[in-house]
Amino acid sequence: MNGRGIGLPALLPGTLLAAGCQSGPDMLAAPVMGYNHTSAVINGFSVNGAGGPHLGPYQGDGSQVCCGAIPKKWNPNLKAVVEWEKDPRPRAAIRRDRYGRLDKDDYLKHASSYTRHKMIVDIPRYIPRYSEKVCLLQVYFFPCDQIAVSTTCYSPGHPEYPDRKYFQKKGRSCKSS
Repeated sequence: MNGRGIGLPALLPGTLLAAGCQSGPDMLAAPVMGYNHTSAVINGFSVNGAGGPHLGPYQGDGSQVCCGAIPKKWNPNLKAVVEWEKDPRPRAAIRRDRYGRLDKDDYLKHASSYTRHKMIVDIPRYIPRYSEKVCLLQVYFFPCDQIAVSTTCYSPGHPEYPDRKYFQKKGRSCKSS
């Protein structure tokens, strides 16, 4: 064997995987993360087409999905298109068969209550750290299908975390008075 037979086929998948989380020359890769401040389940969401993780009720600060892309230089017209699917009744009972599998018809009935949403929001001003990195593209889900987007390198426990106000919001009713 001359040792040249597997070179290109072995390198190609690795090259494709490495390129999957890169962005163009004027863009920065930013992992997508979410915080769910509601009693619903966020089955999935995306920010400008980049997928985010599943979020249980009142969960977040865990999973990140690679990668969204944002411009290296912030501009005041920068928007995020956020789309999400919500299960408003995550604790609803779904029948199971004798083997513990979900009953297909009952599950489909439950899934028909899922709601889909789309909102366009401003991306707040950011300055990349180390001039080449925006740490996270974060989406906050609030009651009444409201959202906010942030870019920060800090987690909520850090003293310089800029979005503490989102964790101080209290639940509210969506019904009009």
